[in-house]
Amino acid sequence: MLVRSLSAALMLMLALPGAIAQERAVPRSDTEMKLSFAPVAQAAAPAVVNVYASRKVPDQRTALMDDPFFRQFFGRDLPQAPRRQRQQNSLGSGVIVDPSGLIVTNNHVIAEGTEVKVVLNDRREYECDVLLKDEQLDLAILKVRDPRGELPALPVGDSDALLVGDLVLAIGNPFGVGQTVTQGIVSALARSQVGISDYQFFIQTDAAINPGNSGGALVDIEGRLVGINTAIFSRGGGSNGIGFAIPSNMVKVVIESARKGGSVVELPWIGADLQPVTNDIAETLGLDRPAGVLVTGIAPDSPADKAGLQVGDLVVSVDGVEVSDPRVFNYRLATKGVGNKATLSVNRDGAVEQIPVALEPPPETTPRDEVVIDDPSPFQGATVANLSPAVAQQLGLSYRGQAGVVITEIARRSPAARIGLAPGDIIVAVNGAEVTSTAELKKLTEDEPMFWRLTLDRNGRILRLAFR
Repeated sequence: MLVRSLSAALMLMLALPGAIAQERAVPRSDTEMKLSFAPVAQAAAPAVVNVYASRKVPDQRTALMDDPFFRQFFGRDLPQAPRRQRQQNSLGSGVIVDPSGLIVTNNHVIAEGTEVKVVLNDRREYECDVLLKDEQLDLAILKVRDPRGELPALPVGDSDALLVGDLVLAIGNPFGVGQTVTQGIVSALARSQVGISDYQFFIQTDAAINPGNSGGALVDIEGRLVGINTAIFSRGGGSNGIGFAIPSNMVKVVIESARKGGSVVELPWIGADLQPVTNDIAETLGLDRPAGVLVTGIAPDSPADKAGLQVGDLVVSVDGVEVSDPRVFNYRLATKGVGNKATLSVNRDGAVEQIPVALEPPPETTPRDEVVIDDPSPFQGATVANLSPAVAQQLGLSYRGQAGVVITEIARRSPAARIGLAPGDIIVAVNGAEVTSTAELKKLTEDEPMFWRLTLDRNGRILRLAFR
């Protein structure tokens, strides 16, 4: 057993005079204060690795020779400088969750890397393949290419069993100084206003977490992985005692997706738009306090529509677990997984109903037909796609059955970026012509009018822009 010695110590603690026999207990004597977390750290540390991601980028010093402005003043006949490249590295942590060499880390640790390597606590080094990376969840799965036998792995625990005040250890590689173990408590649960991912439900801890800890393990006192350390709240870059970890129950979904061969995580979609309940809304609904999420829109023929969910319904819980925010609601559905059902407790006109809803993958009701706009126009440098439930979910947009074209990506320093266009903008019309497909938009941008008039939908707000 991973923590046999610690478990024995805890049993001794509970047998001491004055100790209260309960599942969780605080130290009550000098003997209890001398108990150590060393057995947990020693058992868990070998499964936590350093992750190195590298990529080659053009050397800016040689790129200057190719700059047209530079060549205008220093001679057009200058020889083309050889394109040297330099290595750019990022550093983080990861957790081995399977003896075959399956590793969990954060997507932002390896997102730009073309070569990924991990170093174990005993200094063994391995090259890795990236099996899955998901920007929405900020999680990625690596696979050691040649593990040469079984590797140390951490068991994945149940993050829903955590309580505020539980002791936890954070293990990682802060600032690249080497593996470090810090101890703290669970400061809060269900943090959903962190601004990191679209499916936010973070464990907050005061265990010291610093740059380089990203992707490392948050471990309970039984030596089980309960979270992946992901972010810190800091104005100066150091630990201020507020760290955030992705719960292990979400990590399980990502691991399972990788084992099934997915390159991204397939997340459930029910086709309902939701908003949090404010104090004013709660008063209007006759509630004594804000609770639940309010249904504000339903896509036609979606699982929510088929289940009988209605605009104005107040969803108070998912499978008996209260929800207080649309992101928390999405998290609960995501941990259930595609292909299952969730039972929603719905307050409708003062009466509570139990409504089962099928959890389906978001469909591509129209072909994506992604196009990069490279013609001289306000859209130059933008990548666009036809709107569908799948594309809308990827971008965190509402979808109510409407057709249209949405911007999925903007190239840096492009004309589209300079005028303020952004991913998620839905292009409604160009020069008075309605845009319903990427092919139509491409054709409109091939013209060269003297004046451009754009109508955009940005998060439900209609923007009208004009350019010469």
